[in-house]
Amino acid sequence: MDRSSLAIIIPAYNEGVTIVSIVQEVIAFGMPIVVDDGSTDKTACLALDAGAEVISHISNLGYDAALNSGFIHANKIGCDFALTMDADGQHNPSLLPVFIDALEKGADVVIGVRDRRQRIAEDLFAAVSNLMWGIRDPLCGMKAYRMELYRMLGHFDAYNSIGTELVIFAARQHKIISQLSVFTNEREGTPRFGRKLSANLQIIKALFKAF
Repeated sequence: MDRSSLAIIIPAYNEGVTIVSIVQEVIAFGMPIVVDDGSTDKTACLALDAGAEVISHISNLGYDAALNSGFIHANKIGCDFALTMDADGQHNPSLLPVFIDALEKGADVVIGVRDRRQRIAEDLFAAVSNLMWGIRDPLCGMKAYRMELYRMLGHFDAYNSIGTELVIFAARQHKIISQLSVFTNEREGTPRFGRKLSANLQIIKALFKAF
């Protein structure tokens, strides 16, 4: 796969501690697109200096809005594939060749299946999605897609699905889905969605909307 054909979309909110190392580790595999989602630290400047293309939101719009912006840009510059990963160090960049290989072998979507999940609502979402669509970890932030699939749907997310709408669309369209085991690192800083009741409710709300 040519490096210019793969967009590596990295939503980031106050990830100045980790963003440089993430960009430096992935840049050999594709074009890092860092979506700075209204950060108040130097995330955007650091990512730009590290070699990423940077899209900045004036205010914090949330995870799905950041991914939407990343996909819009990847489509605009003509990428054939897109891979999403977190900016907090949880996802191991050394796994990128495995995801790329799965795409090259014909997968329309490649989903990471984590060794552990943080919240009970994630386990519920995973159980339902596995039963309904055979997707074992829909909320894992490390996924790869053919941009052709994105163009079919016309957007990445329309209902704050926490990054699940496009994979569920793929399953409903009987596209080829590959699922790979991934080991997650402890993230640096505060979890994006938190671990309290509000985070679980947000996830359950996204599950209901998926139907």
